[in-house]
Amino acid sequence: MAPAGALLWRALRVHQVYGANTDVGKTILTTILCNSASKIWKNDQVSYLKPVSTGPQDEADDSHLENYAPNTNIETLFQWDIPTSPHAAAEVSSKPIPTDHELLAKIHDHITQRANQGSGWLFLETAGGVHSPGPSRTTQADLYAPLRMPVILIGDSKLGGISQTVSAFESLRLRGYDVESVLLFREPVHENYRYLADYFGDKYGIAVETVGAPPARRVNPRTERESMAEYYHKASEQKTIHSVLFQLDKRHQSRIARLEEMPAKAYRSIWYPFTQQKHLTAERITAIDSAYGDHFQTLQAQPSTTSSPRNTNLLRPSFDGSASWWTQGLGHANPKLTLAAAYAAGRYGHVMFAEAIHEPAMTVAEKLLAGIQNPRLSRVFFSDNGSTGCEVAVKMALRAAHVRYGWDQDAKLGILGLKGSYHGDTIGAMDCAEPCTFNEKVEWYEGKGFWFDYPTVQCKKGKWVVDVPDSLKGDLGNGEEFASVADVFDVEGREQAETCRKYEAYIHQTLETLQKQGRKFGALMMEPVILGAGGMIFVDPLFQRTLVNVVRRSSHLFATTPDSSPPAQADGVTWTGLPVVFDEVFTGLYRLGRYTASSFLGVHPDVSVHAKLLTGGLVPLCTTLASDSVHEAFLSDDKSDALLHGHSYTAHAVGCQVALESLQEMQSMEERGAWDAFKTDGWVLAEPSKSSGVIPRDANDSVVWSAWSRSFIDTVSHNSARVSGVWALGSVLAITLRSDGTTGYKSSAALSLQARLREGYEDGRWNVHSRVLGNVFYIMVGQTTSRAAVRELEGVLTEALST
Repeated sequence: MAPAGALLWRALRVHQVYGANTDVGKTILTTILCNSASKIWKNDQVSYLKPVSTGPQDEADDSHLENYAPNTNIETLFQWDIPTSPHAAAEVSSKPIPTDHELLAKIHDHITQRANQGSGWLFLETAGGVHSPGPSRTTQADLYAPLRMPVILIGDSKLGGISQTVSAFESLRLRGYDVESVLLFREPVHENYRYLADYFGDKYGIAVETVGAPPARRVNPRTERESMAEYYHKASEQKTIHSVLFQLDKRHQSRIARLEEMPAKAYRSIWYPFTQQKHLTAERITAIDSAYGDHFQTLQAQPSTTSSPRNTNLLRPSFDGSASWWTQGLGHANPKLTLAAAYAAGRYGHVMFAEAIHEPAMTVAEKLLAGIQNPRLSRVFFSDNGSTGCEVAVKMALRAAHVRYGWDQDAKLGILGLKGSYHGDTIGAMDCAEPCTFNEKVEWYEGKGFWFDYPTVQCKKGKWVVDVPDSLKGDLGNGEEFASVADVFDVEGREQAETCRKYEAYIHQTLETLQKQGRKFGALMMEPVILGAGGMIFVDPLFQRTLVNVVRRSSHLFATTPDSSPPAQADGVTWTGLPVVFDEVFTGLYRLGRYTASSFLGVHPDVSVHAKLLTGGLVPLCTTLASDSVHEAFLSDDKSDALLHGHSYTAHAVGCQVALESLQEMQSMEERGAWDAFKTDGWVLAEPSKSSGVIPRDANDSVVWSAWSRSFIDTVSHNSARVSGVWALGSVLAITLRSDGTTGYKSSAALSLQARLREGYEDGRWNVHSRVLGNVFYIMVGQTTSRAAVRELEGVLTEALST
């Protein structure tokens, strides 16, 4: 089923009518708008939609429209007889309660049908106030947000109505709604409209218009009908209402024009990241109107503005297949994160952090240290993004090694790492990677280190295969096969086998050779399990674990002289050999299904870097965690020995508050078993506890699972014509496609699959927006993506790979 998309047609103007409260005149003012639109646009259809209605049918809003707006197409989707909140009426009814998705789908389908009838207006009236619950208990402000309809807000003209109206407006604005007009009754005693006109006009440039209140209700039904008919006739002729409609029409046309002009304007003025702009065209630039949950709402390419059908929805949902460069976890426009950001902005704005502390930063630091459960880590350093956080980590590690081994200040230090690693785009972070496409043409780049080659893991024809590079087969053997990915991660069991001895000998021999060459190293730096930007490379976890262990017991191979080699510490907290840095910017915080990716290796780093999912995908923030033994290297009476690194927005309160909300939400999801259905879908053999249906929390550290089903991975792995290997962990899927020529980032092998997914499905109603890494196609879902949505994506990918 296609996800509910935003509603934007060239010829059908769709507006949502919200009320500041119940009983503020939503239905009356909507009736006036319908009648007035019918009179001004005589050849256009005018429609009224009530998604959810409660109360007796003869008192229903649609009955009122039928009586007083005879030229209007009227529809109610769900009606419950009890006059109470929709969630309460639905719960006591014998009728099935629609899910949010089902309700949005019905709204979308109905409005699409109206659009197919030609030009016109459609007014969707909500129930009660902005936060009145829908049938499933989701408040309407959250429920209808994915549809992205511009809003007409009906203000409250009664005593206390100013506060109600402003509060309603702020609730809508916080959720990304465009309130385009405020309407209310012209009440002569309190005159709320006077204050509200100044408030909205001065602060937001929103016009506030009024209509006289309806006449007092008559006892005689005939007299009542005649009185209201006269009222509606006069009200629909008012210039103020005409002005509102003309302004709404103008805003509608401007919105479309702006969306359609942006790609061309961006092509001329924006310098895009990671884009060869000589090959870029305006047509390839995606105009994003909004985003919600797993999807962007993107402008559909049209043949031309003049020839494109006027009844075609200009927007469609695009699944965010790259998780917006690996940041998304809790969904776009997540209201909890939005409110967290607003709360911190309102309480703090931005405040100085050097030698200061505020609650969000303190709590995030405490929560990270407790959640990671690494006895080595005790300090948290805040920065702005993963690249910077990695550069901070390198500064920490190099200084710690420099002090420990007593090297001269001008000693040239490098890092030990893995081929294909990439830690960011700042110069310092670039220098931590071997020469590659990303850095080879950067003028100041100097690769400072040595990078090991290593065995990799992929699923091939149903087996999990550890592949050894040809150049290492003499040292490491020909690789291994395993029945499950869990077997690959049984590093303690595999450590007893001969493969581990070969890994140890190869690593130790390499370190001895490097020592004989006189090279000095100040850190071991790795992305645990998965090398992201380097091509979604799944490294044999046993190799990474062994590398850490060999380095830690080899202090003598890094010291310049025997005298400068301190005895190895056995406390499990102080770093030995070299400080071990784990770059978990991509892989950490549940991206691979666990709080920390280091748990897959069964080793604790001395420094670790966390970003991206740290804030659930909303704002930039990074933390670099370090041990006391690293921190102590910077302690001195000399101020210049401090870690002289920082930026103006260090530990900004908005980011810290959002991070706190994100961490709490993801940990809560784990504790309540939100991902257990994925875990038991072919990954974990044992079924959940029959009593609770939840996998015991103490079992999570040993569970290896993916949102992508085991059967799907098996199917893809057998597509040997197009696929050379596939893997899935947590929310990430990576498919290595066969390539006749170039492999790696410069390859174009994955572009055809990317293009096919972008074309769209279900008659183009939705598509998949993705990024590729050469011949590797990857896609990742969010931590909140439903099982049904993932299965639908699996079907789409299976079809695309077979064509």
